[in-house]
Amino acid sequence: MPKKGNRKRLKFKAGDVCCESVTVADFANADPAVVKSGRVKKAVANAIEKEVKLLCGLEASQGAVEEVLSSASSVRADAVGSSDDPEDDEGESETKVARKKKTKRKKESSESSDGEDYPVDIWLMLSSYIRPEDVYRFSLICKNAWTVTCTAAFWTRLYRRHYRVEVDLPFRLQPDSIDRMRCLRACVIRSLFHLYEPFSLRVSKNPALPESTPTTLLNSTCFLFWVKKLSGTRPEALWEFNFKFKKQGHFKNGCAKSLHLPKQYEEVHMNPDSDCCVLQVTTLNYIFIPVVMGLTLTLFTINVSTDMRHHRVRLVFQDSPLQRGKKRGDQGGTQVVLDPVHSVKLMDWWHPLYPSLPYI
Repeated sequence: MPKKGNRKRLKFKAGDVCCESVTVADFANADPAVVKSGRVKKAVANAIEKEVKLLCGLEASQGAVEEVLSSASSVRADAVGSSDDPEDDEGESETKVARKKKTKRKKESSESSDGEDYPVDIWLMLSSYIRPEDVYRFSLICKNAWTVTCTAAFWTRLYRRHYRVEVDLPFRLQPDSIDRMRCLRACVIRSLFHLYEPFSLRVSKNPALPESTPTTLLNSTCFLFWVKKLSGTRPEALWEFNFKFKKQGHFKNGCAKSLHLPKQYEEVHMNPDSDCCVLQVTTLNYIFIPVVMGLTLTLFTINVSTDMRHHRVRLVFQDSPLQRGKKRGDQGGTQVVLDPVHSVKLMDWWHPLYPSLPYI
C-alpha cells in the first residue's frame, strides 16, 4: 500500500520525557494516528509514571498515578498492541480508517432501513384514543398520522366522542349541521370549546379586561365594523363596538407550508375565518366612530380613564401596514377613542362568543 506523503513521525523515547522536555510543540506535531486512536505508548507511560513518582513520592502517588495512566491508556477491546516501528503504526492506522469507513456505511444503511411503515387504517384506529389537545402532536408522528387528521372520519369521531345532549350548542354546531363536509374541522373545534371541559375552562378564565394590551392585532386590516345596543340588568344600556380584523399571513421564508392537504379533504379544512379575530369593546355610552373599514391597525392601547374609575381604549388606523423597524404611528391616521370602557374582549374564530351570522 502506498504511504501517505512524507509526513514526519515522532518517535518517543523514555529518556526524553520529563517535566522540562515536554513542550506544546510535541503535542502540536503529534502523530495523527496516535491522536485519533487515543492510545499512549508504553514507553511514554512508563517515563511519565517514573517522573510523577519522583516528584510526588512513591508511597503517596502510586494509586492516583495508576488510575490516571489506566484511563489515559485504555484501548478498545478489538485494538491490537502498539509498536514502535513507524511502518507498523501506519499500517494499523490504515486498517482503522478502513474499518471506520465500513462501520459508517453499515450505520448509514441501517439508519435508512429503520422503522416500519404502517398503513393509514392503523393510524385511523389509534386516532380514536387521542385527546383534543394532542391532535397536533399526533399529526407530527409521521405523514400517515398527519393524513388521518385531514380526513372527515377523524373529525366526525372526535365530535361524537365528546358530544353531550345536556350542553346547549348553537344551531350551526348541532349534530345535523356537523354531518356536512364543508368547514367540518372548524365546526368541530368550535364545538369542543362548548363540550370539552379543559377548553371551556380555558376560555372562562379570561378576565373582562386583559392584563396587558394585546399585540397580535398590529398590522391587521379591519374589514367589518358594527355596533350593538345591549339591554340588561343595568338601568342604562351598554353599547358594544365590534371590529373584525384580518391578520396578515405568516409564511416561513416567504413560502407556504410544504405539506398540501389531500384534494378530497379540502372542503373539510375550509375555514373563511381562519385568520380572523373580533375585537369587542363594551362602553357605557354611545360614541361616534369614523369609518375604519379597509384601514390597517397600527396602534392599540388600553389605559386608565381620566376619571380613574374606568378604562380607555385608543385605536390608530393607517392606510398601509407599518414597516418593520419603524416606530408605531402615534400621530396622524384615523384615531378611535372609546371612553369609558366596561370590558374588552379579543376573540379568535374558535371562541364560543365569536359572533356568527348576520354580523359576519
